[in-house]
Amino acid sequence: MGDLNDIKKKRGIGHLDNPKMPFDYFNREYGTVPRDTQRAPFQWVSEVAYKNVHRIVSRGYDTTELMEEGYGVVDVLFVDYQSRIPLIEEEQMLNYVMILALEDGLSAPAAMSRIVARTKTFLTQAAAASILAFGHAYGAYSAFGNRLEKYLKKAEAQKLTLAQAAGLLVKENLKDEALGVSNLMLKDPAAQRMIARAQKLGVAGKFIAFTQEIVKAAQKLSPEPVDLDMLGATGAVMMDLGFSAEATWAILAVTRALAVGAHYIEEIERQPYMRLGEALTPKEDYDGPADRPVPPLQDRDKVAQSGICKSVEEWVKAREERKKLPGSGYAIVEEIEDPSKKSGIKKVGKL
Repeated sequence: MGDLNDIKKKRGIGHLDNPKMPFDYFNREYGTVPRDTQRAPFQWVSEVAYKNVHRIVSRGYDTTELMEEGYGVVDVLFVDYQSRIPLIEEEQMLNYVMILALEDGLSAPAAMSRIVARTKTFLTQAAAASILAFGHAYGAYSAFGNRLEKYLKKAEAQKLTLAQAAGLLVKENLKDEALGVSNLMLKDPAAQRMIARAQKLGVAGKFIAFTQEIVKAAQKLSPEPVDLDMLGATGAVMMDLGFSAEATWAILAVTRALAVGAHYIEEIERQPYMRLGEALTPKEDYDGPADRPVPPLQDRDKVAQSGICKSVEEWVKAREERKKLPGSGYAIVEEIEDPSKKSGIKKVGKL
């Protein structure tokens, strides 16, 4: 066949033989460049775990040996995320948190799992949908935890007390849905019981102490009664157990996905699958404009309305009117802020 470069050079390809080219394209090597020993080859590298035909090893521990010794799933979460075997009190506390997080009745994740189930999908797809329901308001563990760390660092840098740092945090974030303090748990003692459990087990630390100061500060500044909610209690406990805000989010979202599997199964056992176009919605559930005739196309100019605004004043007036139209999107307040950043997020789509 001959040298591939010579064949291509004689044939000519586009402008590759142009003398203005800064290099001789047709004189390049094919697959003969030696391996660069000064840099690692492209490959996946992990400090978390490895697997071969004999064993699965997480952070240096053979997982089969962990099981044979009697360690459980909760213990291995500490191994995977923190590279350590936890104290028995820490294991008990995480077990407590995960049991409370696992099932929450017909909540948003369960509802999403059931909706997806009706379309005849795999259970894993429904579980994934439930995890997606853990947004920055419903399950804002990342935003909550990252904010605690931000203000604790500020307290250290500025020599503030926990109470002073909490006051500053609340002043700047009082209306944030991820504050961990709200009116959701004024009658439900679950959040307070979780903190009491952590204190009884001796695993309560700086994050719980800081969160308690945040509650006090919020109760002073809030115009309505507020108290610690499950986001605040769970987030603070998990961080005192040594889990990062992101690890907390991952662990608890997947924990809830375990329970929604049961909701998926129940849904497809009790209800038939729903095919495309089969679902009907009654007029009683509609509150938009009354039924009206479609105008003849030749009368379009008589009924059509322009959306063009010719002045700032017109635009402001039009925008206020459009805010009254549900489904238009004009009533949504969006902030261009990346929720994955360490500072957390203030609000997305908050009316």
